[in-house]
Amino acid sequence: MKKYIVTGLLVWLPLAITIWVLLWVLGLINSVFASMLAALLAVAPASLHDSIDGLRHVPGLGLVILVGGMLLTGVFVANIFGQWWLRQWDRLLSNIPIVKSIYSSVKQVSDTLFSSSGNAFREAVLVQYPHQGSWTIAFVTGKPGGEVAEALGEEHVSLYVPTTPNPTSGFFLMMPRASVRPLKMSVDAALKHIISMGVVAPEGEISADEGSARNQPG
Repeated sequence: MKKYIVTGLLVWLPLAITIWVLLWVLGLINSVFASMLAALLAVAPASLHDSIDGLRHVPGLGLVILVGGMLLTGVFVANIFGQWWLRQWDRLLSNIPIVKSIYSSVKQVSDTLFSSSGNAFREAVLVQYPHQGSWTIAFVTGKPGGEVAEALGEEHVSLYVPTTPNPTSGFFLMMPRASVRPLKMSVDAALKHIISMGVVAPEGEISADEGSARNQPG
């Protein structure tokens, strides 16, 4: 009995978590859409209040408007005129106290993660963390620079150590290059290994010599 229950759980659990994440994202989008409608109601004439309020009950409209807005924004900033306006917007936000610190940091991270030329995680490596003799998988994000690199002296690498089972939270470390062991597995395979808490083992790469040796009779 217990065996069948666990088997059924393994079938439905990934689907349930996927649906939960999608519902959370849709709820967030609907909250943003509701805030937009509330702001519109505050400035619109009273004769339009009923029509605007009726938009709340149209299913999926918030998602359509959000995707459409991002599409139009992307088209707008893809030309020279749009890029000029984007630079002015960045300059404006970069001159506002407190806001500039948050905005510039988030922008740098988002540009690295989502831009087509960005490469947030360059390779998967093994490091000893949190203490000597305990190993975990980390991702190389770059190299320290400027004053930090001068203070460290020898060659170091910047690492992101994700937590399990939520890899979006983790720790930033700078470790000597000699203390890092490179892995042949891809970043995607390493992420699956981390999220599954080691249950899903990455498939090893078989060299041509090993493959031919396995195929020989005897």
